[in-house]
Order: sequence, then C-alpha cells, then structure tokens
Amino acid sequence: MSLLPKPLMLLIGLLLLAGSARGQLISAGSSWRYLDDGSNQGTAWRDLSFDDSGWAQGNAQFGYGDGDENTVVSYGPNANDKYVTTYFRASFDVPNPGAVPALSVELLRDDGAVVYLNGQEVIRTNMPTGTIGYRTYARSAISGSSEDLFYPFLIDPGLLVAGTNVLAVEIHQSDPDSSDISFDLALWDSPPDELQRGPYLQLGTDEGVRIRWRTFSPSDSVVWYGSAPGNLTQSVSVPGGVIEHDVGLTGLQADTLYYYAVGSSAGGILVGDDSDHFFRTHPVPGTSRPVRIWALGDSGTANADARAVRDAYQTYTGSVHTDLWLMLGDNAYENGEDVEYQLAVFETYPEMLRKSVLWPTRGNHENSSAVYYGNFSMPTQGQAGGVASGSEAFYSFDFANVHFICLDSDATSRVVGGPMLTWLENDLASTTQDWIVAFWHHPPYTKGSHDSDDDSDSSGRMRDMRQNVLPILEDYGVDLVLSGHSHSYERSFLIDGHYGYSSSFDPPTMQLDGGDGRVGGDGAYQKVFGPHAGTVYCVAGSSGKVSSSGSLNHPVMYSSQRRLGSLILEVDQLQLDLKFLDENGVVQDFFTLLTGDAPLVFSHTGLFAGFLTSLIVNGAGPGNDVYFLYSLTGNGPTQTQFGIMDLTMPVIQIGPVTANSQGQAVRTSMVPGPAAGKTVYLQALEWQGPGVGRFSNALTEVVQ
Repeated sequence: MSLLPKPLMLLIGLLLLAGSARGQLISAGSSWRYLDDGSNQGTAWRDLSFDDSGWAQGNAQFGYGDGDENTVVSYGPNANDKYVTTYFRASFDVPNPGAVPALSVELLRDDGAVVYLNGQEVIRTNMPTGTIGYRTYARSAISGSSEDLFYPFLIDPGLLVAGTNVLAVEIHQSDPDSSDISFDLALWDSPPDELQRGPYLQLGTDEGVRIRWRTFSPSDSVVWYGSAPGNLTQSVSVPGGVIEHDVGLTGLQADTLYYYAVGSSAGGILVGDDSDHFFRTHPVPGTSRPVRIWALGDSGTANADARAVRDAYQTYTGSVHTDLWLMLGDNAYENGEDVEYQLAVFETYPEMLRKSVLWPTRGNHENSSAVYYGNFSMPTQGQAGGVASGSEAFYSFDFANVHFICLDSDATSRVVGGPMLTWLENDLASTTQDWIVAFWHHPPYTKGSHDSDDDSDSSGRMRDMRQNVLPILEDYGVDLVLSGHSHSYERSFLIDGHYGYSSSFDPPTMQLDGGDGRVGGDGAYQKVFGPHAGTVYCVAGSSGKVSSSGSLNHPVMYSSQRRLGSLILEVDQLQLDLKFLDENGVVQDFFTLLTGDAPLVFSHTGLFAGFLTSLIVNGAGPGNDVYFLYSLTGNGPTQTQFGIMDLTMPVIQIGPVTANSQGQAVRTSMVPGPAAGKTVYLQALEWQGPGVGRFSNALTEVVQ
C-alpha cells in the first residue's frame, strides 16, 4: 500500500528530478495510451509506427490496489490469476535530436518494468534476464514505501529521431495474485548533475584508503589531499576517461586526519576541499585506542524508516568520529540493482560515505553480483590485515586492536573444507588481535521474520552458518557475531557450543553467563583470550524495516525487540560496549564485554633434593613457545609472582618447549644445588610474539 498521498509523491518525484536547465519531455502524471486486457502483444507494440489509437487513454499514476491511482487498470476476471503484463505508450516531440545531450528518466514501477525508446530496449528493472514475454513474471514483489519510489535512469539520446518519438513501457506482476500494480514516469532532455555518486571511502588501511565516485561525463580521476581544507598539497591522478572513478592513496601516516577533494585534471575540483570531506587512516594493527563502529542491517529501503535510523545515529554520535561502518546485507531492496543502490545507499548516507570507510556483506536481496561487487572494493589480498582470501565475497581487516571477519552466507559454499571455511580457519589462526568480530547476513539464531529452526527457511543458510561456521569461530575465541536478515533486534547471552535447533539449547552447559551483561546490572560479561570462552550473537536486521511476524523467543536471546534501529559498537582496550539505538535516538539494549589473558595453569609432579620433574603448563596457545623459569631464595615465601626479592641466584630459564595442539607443554629438569633448605620459585612464560607474552601463576616449594 502507498504510504503517502499521490500529490505528495509526485512532488517528491519532481523535486528529485528538478534541475535549473532541464527540459521536461514527459512529466509525472502525464497522459498515456494503455492496454490492460492481458493479451500477448508480441513485439510490434514497442515500435514507433505502431497504431495505438484503439488503446484506452488516461493519466498516471496507473494501477490498482493502492488507492492513489489517477487511472485504475484492469487485472482481469480472476483475482487469483491476474494479468501479468500491462502495456503503456506515450509520444513526445524532439525537433533537433542532435541538440539533446542526454535523456534522464525517473520510473515508478510495481513490480517490474521494461522500457523501450522507438522500439529499442533501454531500461530493464526488477525483471529476469533473457527474453521477456507477456507471461514473464517480475523478479520480486515490491512492497511498502518501495512502491512509491521514482528510480533514476539514463537513456542514450542517440536513439532519438527528429519529430515524434515513443516511449513504450510494459509493467509486470511478480505473481498471479499480487495485490497491486503501479506505473508512472518522467523524462527530461538534459543530463543530471555531473557528480552522480560519492565520493565514498573504501578499503582503509593504516597507510592508505581508496576514494571512489561516479560522474555523468567520462574524465580522468584526480584526488587532492592534505592536512587542512585549503592546504591540499598532494594529489594522485589516474589517467583514462571513465565515469566510475577509483583512486588509491598510499604511503600515508597511520591514524592521521586528511582532507581531500575529487575531480579531474581538466575540470579541476568537482567536490571537496572543505570540512565535510575528510578521512582518518586506520591505526597500526594492535594499537589500543577508543574505536567507534556503526552497524546497519537490512537498511536498503530508501524510505523514511531508514532515514530516521540514520538521523538518530547522527544525532547520537554528534562530533565523535565514526571510525568505520558495516552493512550486514540487503543493502538495497528489492534486488540490489544499481538504481536501487543509488537511492538506498548513495543518496541515503552521503555524509557517512565520504568520511568513514564502509565494509559491506552480501544479503539475499543483492541479486546482482555484478552491481554488488562493482560498487565496493574488497581486500582480497589481505591488504587491510588478516590472510588473503582471494575472493571479494569473504575477507578480513584490522582496525586498532580489533580483527573483523566478513563472510558470505548467501552465495558462497558454506561446507566445511570448502574455500571460505578453510580460509576462515587460517585467518583466525593468524590473528593476534585482542578482539574478533565476525559479520554476515543470515543469523545462526533467530525467531524473527525468519526462523533459524526451519531448515527450509532461506534454503538452510542459517542452519549451515550455525552448524558449520560457529564451531570454527568458537574454537578461536571469536567475541561478537553480527547479522541481519530477520527484521528485528535480537541479542544473546554469552554462550558457547550451541550448534543445533533451539530445543537443544542447554543453559547449564552452553550459557556461560545468563545475566544482562550490564555494568550496574548483573555485571559485564567476562571472558578470556582463547577458545570457547563465550560469544555474543546479535541480529540487527531492523535498520530499514520491522516485520510483525515471528515469536521472538529464541532461548539464547537476552533481548528480542520489534523496533527500528542500528548498532553502536565501541571498543576501548579490553572493553567492548554494544548499544542498540532505536529510530528515536533511545538506547533500547546494551551490554559490556570484558576480555583478557587467563593465567596459564602450572604444575609439577615432584620436587626433591634439588630435582624438578615434569614441569607442566596447560592453556598455552598451540605452537607458541613456553619457557620454564625458576629461582632460589634463602627465606620463606615472600611473594606470589615470580621473581624479585631476596634471590640468592639469578633467574634460570629452562626451555623453550613448544605447546602442543592441546595447549600443553612439559619439561623435566634439575635444580642446581646446593638447594636444600631453599625456597624455589617456579613459573612459566608463554611467548606469543615480539613483546607479547603471559606468565603463569607462581608456585613455591621448599627444597628438602
């Protein structure tokens, strides 16, 4: 159903299209010839010479079922088997086609459309590839506010002829019992603004960033940058005439603010060189400093709901810079077409795009892989940290002391031993970051608009992610998992080891902390570095829409809400805070997660007359070196940590011994005499890398 009255929607369409020197050839609400009898018109009806005088005539908006139509069309005698295709034709005059620099179209279509200019196909939207017939259904149903959107397109003006020209449009239903249909169109004889999209930031690292934008006219690509607006003293140029501009900046200082502008060598600066166009390079991986992340799921509605969620976050964050942001899939409804991305992403979030790097994942509505991968730049070679994936579908990157992992739950194989999960295990094994955050689209646990207990829901993708991916993540101590898909908010307790249906969730063994995770409430969730120390799972698929379906009662969840909103993730050293912010700027849920080293478990099997036997440490990282240390003192125990007081001999190091796959290292050795009557201090050190290690608790015993 349309959410706004027709006059207001027409005004919105006209405002979207208005330009100071644009000539309108067909206006929204214009008169069209139409045929609504369900017949097969073949291909002749598209031609300029076709005689449509026998067709009915009326003014747009055309359709039925919404109540905002100027002209109601017929769906036929059977409400359960409605006509698939309705035909429209409109003529317009162009005295001098050579003087027309461009043709700009705004099209309202529900569900799918194909547009022809003088018999040539020029637009296909929400329709399958291949030959289109009168019984061809649209690719998906259009619903909600998406029914009222005017999508922008460009048409080649070389198809114009002098005098009368004809636009022919066929509107297709998505299914035989669809509740409604809509059509309107506006056409201009001049180009839109030169800057079509962006600039937007991609693939940030501690020494560079990629800046992308789209223009109407092809040109070379230039980025100017520097320490302040008006002081852009450096530039990078990429030759060649393109409309999709992609410029990489390298050799920059880590964690440093830069201002920039984009344009061309001939035309100069197109936009930028002001306080609104800037970026901050990533910190060196491993750096501990405050980090703010914004996460959106299923945000691609391009409507008032998405804008309210956006505005609430912008008000909340104020002057605090957003270091990076994540899109959790279904970024542009209904099919991830380029025009849908234009409205849902590039025209909805322009401020955030130009100053914070966006890292996306693919959802089930990203049906056009060419558009999705064409819009974004992924670190396939490990350029931003982590192991090279060799794929744009899944990748990882580092920011400060956080390691991020993006998986593709939609179109990539989810089988154990396949390319994605093999890479995942290698990537997890390689990271030494304090925090690990994974994100993808299909949630492993949900009882929202989707049900993770239903193997037929989403073709088993949620089951696959739960059964195949979660054991790997938890083996390597992943802290937080973010997903979307269900149009609700759901957040789990600190859990581990739940890979089955909701009925198999066993709180005594799988719920490591059943509290609210809040400082001042039940207390923050506390975990340690290492495997199976607990993970929090969050579904955030309500950044553009909320669904009324679903019980919202999955037992792993502490909080489940039907509410619009987005996630704010803040990391500061060994503390992680997550907030769910609704569209009114109210924090509706929050928790704190603390992490850190667990002491190594140190023991020995014997101590006598100067001999040590079977020194044992458990809990070391597999493959890391473990050094056994001891020293002697003539006094009784004076401390619990290794080392510093009243020692009668220096610290002696025995080792190293490499921990096995179970994290165990064993060493047998002798304490040099004379040791009788002395106190021996024993400890182990796990060496994890340059400057990184952890000690066991010290043991003391008097040598007899």
